[in-house]
Amino acid sequence: MPPTPSRTDREDILQVHHAYLDAMVEGDTQSLDDLLDDGFFLTHMTGYVQPKAEWLAQMRAGQFVYHSIDEVDTALDIDGGTARLTVRTKTDAKVYGSRADWRLLLATDYARGGDAWIPMRTVATTW
Repeated sequence: MPPTPSRTDREDILQVHHAYLDAMVEGDTQSLDDLLDDGFFLTHMTGYVQPKAEWLAQMRAGQFVYHSIDEVDTALDIDGGTARLTVRTKTDAKVYGSRADWRLLLATDYARGGDAWIPMRTVATTW
């Protein structure tokens, strides 16, 4: 029987999540590279599945600029060594030169790696 998620698990996942969003807004691609799994990918609301290295390169080139990400609500499900954090956000971003306010639903899957929770993938859709 898998262990019951602890308050620490929840706090740890939320701490990683906030570091992830903060790094996006700061344009800190090095922190994102360190934080995200090597096999991480981002599925955009268009359905395009983008590998981490490509996404970070496009951030460095100014093709993705995140001005602010405000959380509206969150839901977290933990099942043993995996978790899914679903967050509705209002995101002010410039994507390929067009700036807009996006209502994004971000579903991020996490896996426990030793004592840490690691983002494995994020799927972005609208709400």
